[in-house]
Amino acid sequence: MHIRIQMKKLDPSGAKAQARKVIGLLRKEFPGASTALEFRSPYELLVATILSAQCTDERVNKVTPGLFKKYPDARRMAAADLPELEQEVRSTGFFRMKAKNIRACSATIVERHGGQVPRSFDELVALPGVGRKTANCVMGAAYGVNSGVVVDTHVHRISRLLGLTQNDDPVNIEQDLMPILPQNDWYDFSNLIILHGRRTCIARRPKCAECVLSRICPSATHVPSPKIAPKTNGRMRS
Repeated sequence: MHIRIQMKKLDPSGAKAQARKVIGLLRKEFPGASTALEFRSPYELLVATILSAQCTDERVNKVTPGLFKKYPDARRMAAADLPELEQEVRSTGFFRMKAKNIRACSATIVERHGGQVPRSFDELVALPGVGRKTANCVMGAAYGVNSGVVVDTHVHRISRLLGLTQNDDPVNIEQDLMPILPQNDWYDFSNLIILHGRRTCIARRPKCAECVLSRICPSATHVPSPKIAPKTNGRMRS
């Protein structure tokens, strides 16, 4: 059984050194890491990211081709019949709220931005249903701008395990990570950690013995070798 022990947050200089080691090791493990969401435009990425809340990217990627065939741009989406839109995104979970946010977000993009997804972080977070995570994802993946760190469940969990933060709130975690990471690495760090969380540092069954970060992770544990019980001549020992 794996036992995960939450370690204390590192001091600022130690945290910076730790963060750089993490990025270096994970870049070797996952060269060319990027978002798993499939998109052809900033608008498609924006909608896909909204749908990805409490849902796997794999599921979102199954839903979006049909969704964008029916509603190919913000104008079409803004005019969508809400019950029909709900059915289109139903399998992603929380479908009523997601459909409502996507339609309202699309309407705002049409009314205030001429149908184009804004290139400003502040304008993005002002859109209905768009928080820091979604805005950072769009800025990084669609526009190549490191506006912040995308804090999803993997980044939330693994940053704590690595001793980079003690916070539990995503906004506070992001504020802890930004000063210790080079700004050019903010978006890449998130993608690397997300891949690491999916393939190795799995929440319920972390593969510490196979992990490239095990030597620098203060929370790493290994599965102990099973002990051979002494012979008891058929009697149980207490």
